[in-house]
Amino acid sequence: MGVAGRAGGAGRGGRAQRGGRGGGRARKPVPVGVFAVVLVFVGLFAMGAGMGAATGFDLREIFKGPDEPPPRAFPVLEPSRPMRLSIPAIEVAAPILDVGLARDGTVAVPPLERHNEAGWFEDGPTPGQFGPALIVGHADTRSGPSVFHHLGRLKPGQKIEILREDHDTAIFQVNSVEHYGKDKLPIQKVYGDYSRPSLRLVTCGGTWLGGSRGYSDNVIVFASLVGTEKI
Repeated sequence: MGVAGRAGGAGRGGRAQRGGRGGGRARKPVPVGVFAVVLVFVGLFAMGAGMGAATGFDLREIFKGPDEPPPRAFPVLEPSRPMRLSIPAIEVAAPILDVGLARDGTVAVPPLERHNEAGWFEDGPTPGQFGPALIVGHADTRSGPSVFHHLGRLKPGQKIEILREDHDTAIFQVNSVEHYGKDKLPIQKVYGDYSRPSLRLVTCGGTWLGGSRGYSDNVIVFASLVGTEKI
């Protein structure tokens, strides 16, 4: 996927990862009291077995929601599992499966045989809730391009649509597309923004380092919820 191996979970010779448990019910973010632990997550997305280097901490503790949600000055949705991702600008139309944590404490990625599907981190917000919903995907595998191969081509203002289990479609607008070395991931910016409903799409990019090291960077799309549709 672009977040482990050559493009997430596994790349040119990266190991296949265990996917999440599809069909699970959406959960609210796990609250924590001490946010200082984020300082330990240097190189979180170094991409070994999962979507990052082993940390010794449960990544779910990073998703820290507010005690009370901010005023609803923009669309906000109740929790509901994401089912399908659509990004017209880069011709992505993909199912979404659930992913949790890999054995090393990193974010798991879809298994290689499902490299054209995206993975939603089930212990974070669902798309449309307050906070940053996290969706990961492979950039490529040995056999060729994968679901997030062209993620870095997205531009601010372009739309991302996510169909949810409750039949609402959450519509997001791209704010920025950013590249970070895997040892310089800005944890607070990526995971700690609970000012509104938002979305993070993550894959690998930069220079191919080979072997279990994967790519040098992470490509991260930052997007905000701008509307909803009911089907």
